[in-house]
Amino acid sequence: MKVALIGATGFVGSQVLKELVSRGHQVTAIARDVTKVSVQSDLITLTSANVLDADEVAATVAGHDAVVSAYNPGWTNPNIYTEYLQGAAAIETGVAQSGVKRLLVVGGAGSLEVAPGVQLIDTPHFPEEYKAGAGAAREYLSILRADTTLDWTYLSPAIEMHPGTSGERKGSYRTSLDTPVYNEKGRSIISVEDLSVAIVDEIEQPKFIQKRFTVAY
Repeated sequence: MKVALIGATGFVGSQVLKELVSRGHQVTAIARDVTKVSVQSDLITLTSANVLDADEVAATVAGHDAVVSAYNPGWTNPNIYTEYLQGAAAIETGVAQSGVKRLLVVGGAGSLEVAPGVQLIDTPHFPEEYKAGAGAAREYLSILRADTTLDWTYLSPAIEMHPGTSGERKGSYRTSLDTPVYNEKGRSIISVEDLSVAIVDEIEQPKFIQKRFTVAY
């Protein structure tokens, strides 16, 4: 397949790039600074684009089979809430304008329902430093759910997915829709490598069209 990957230098995006290339897909790696792309392959085309500009997104992703958005303005960005929503909306609009139907958005775990009517972001112990970004991702999920034209998928990672859970690729995971997947110890956890496996699996064999799903061990 020919896949456009937005956010190809990020924590998630860089691993998705590795997984796509390992399976033989052609990838247009889109980032603010393409010199930071760590994977080298003849299958990769480097492209710098402003994802806040829907027209630029449309021109960049046109002709691809699918778009994967791992866009994140940066957790330390003081304007992360506003910029995430602006970027996510521009990406969605640009993909629609381009004629590409398939869009997979890597979202957050904050909107997962951990108890009836209670989302993770609204629990007392949710980290304050992640609330703005998680809140933007939650709001965008509601916006995306209103889109009936694109073949979109929104993927929330497990509750625990951080650098401490990287480095291991099991190649397996379990799925759920709006509630977390817990292991026998009551933890919802996955490595970024196996999140990437789930992302590419969904691109290759879609099971969650116009749905949100989550993955964990």
